[in-house]
Amino acid sequence: MASVSSSPDVLAAVSGGVPLSGPHGPIGVLVCGHGSRNRLAVAEFAALAEQLKQHLAPVPVEFGYLEFARPILRDGLEALRRQGVGHVLAVPAMLFAAGHAKNDIPSVLNTYAAETGLHIDYGRELGIDLKMIQAAGARIRSALETADARARLAGEVPSPLHDTLLVVVGRGSSDPDANSNVAKVTRMLVEGFGFGWGETVYSGVTFPLVEPGLRQAIRLGYRRILVVPYFLFSGVLVSRIRQHTQLVASDHPDVEFVEASYLGDHPLVLDTFRERVAEVLRGDTDMNCSLCKYRAQVLGFEHEVGAPQHSHHHHVEGLVESCQLCEAECTGACQADGQPLPGTAAEPHAGHDHDHSHDHGSSHEHGQSHDHHHVRYPHADHPLGPRTLRPSGS
Repeated sequence: MASVSSSPDVLAAVSGGVPLSGPHGPIGVLVCGHGSRNRLAVAEFAALAEQLKQHLAPVPVEFGYLEFARPILRDGLEALRRQGVGHVLAVPAMLFAAGHAKNDIPSVLNTYAAETGLHIDYGRELGIDLKMIQAAGARIRSALETADARARLAGEVPSPLHDTLLVVVGRGSSDPDANSNVAKVTRMLVEGFGFGWGETVYSGVTFPLVEPGLRQAIRLGYRRILVVPYFLFSGVLVSRIRQHTQLVASDHPDVEFVEASYLGDHPLVLDTFRERVAEVLRGDTDMNCSLCKYRAQVLGFEHEVGAPQHSHHHHVEGLVESCQLCEAECTGACQADGQPLPGTAAEPHAGHDHDHSHDHGSSHEHGQSHDHHHVRYPHADHPLGPRTLRPSGS
């Protein structure tokens, strides 16, 4: 895949003195985020978008969120129009293409384009990419170096890689295509480093979840377990991963648990975003649709083929909640499956029991009714999956 710097058209767009114009007018870029109740995660996303502005200057760059934060996607599009942009290159800030990238963001963009006449081309997710895997590898290497240094300082011999189990934690979705991509990342990292074994778990929606997945992994008998949250930013789900990892670790003091950082604004992540913009300019934005549950009869999801494309986030678009329970770093302690982080005073309290995670196949717990419904996830009753998916009374 060609990089930004190898394409003459893109080179003119990102380093010329005037924004690149095409048949639809001056070009601008919209970075499409999910949004979070976690103020730290929102700040990290905004910081990454600001770095992209610098990398892609003089092309105008704006950003927006689907839910729980501002600016919303429409705000970002309006900001680009005010700058004279006639052609928007929209790139989803999503690791893999599940419901948000396939349905929710395109629905918002298509509606806005129909209302205003603005020309919008939509790029693909970050996906399975060499640079993304290298960025994850850098986070893993840093965590291992810290753990090995700590062992030597204690007069111990560091655990070898062949006696280390790698656990990669993905977001989790009701789309098996996106879930399988996380498993591929796990395998690439396991073989790349030479770990003794690798497991893939998920933070929500699908199975196995972090805690039951780690408890299963313990049975394999490895001396060290390295947990890697394959996430772009901090947030409620990353906090939950830490919580559940620490919970399992406390029950197994004989096993060394090492926690790596999420991807964040690693330079290779920024490079991948630039490549996605370059792809839109070249018209090279094909997603991997061969196993998409909306286009193919994926085993167990046949009833979702041809489902209409529409957003499920209109009811929380731009909503910024006033919860102050956890300061900037939300721990999710107010939820049914949340565990307060060590050293925090956060405890579940009445009147704040909404589900901070929100994806297709999951139930709404926002305390309000909506005029849409999610298709029931076929494995909602899996014993290693989230309670929020299970039928009432189970």
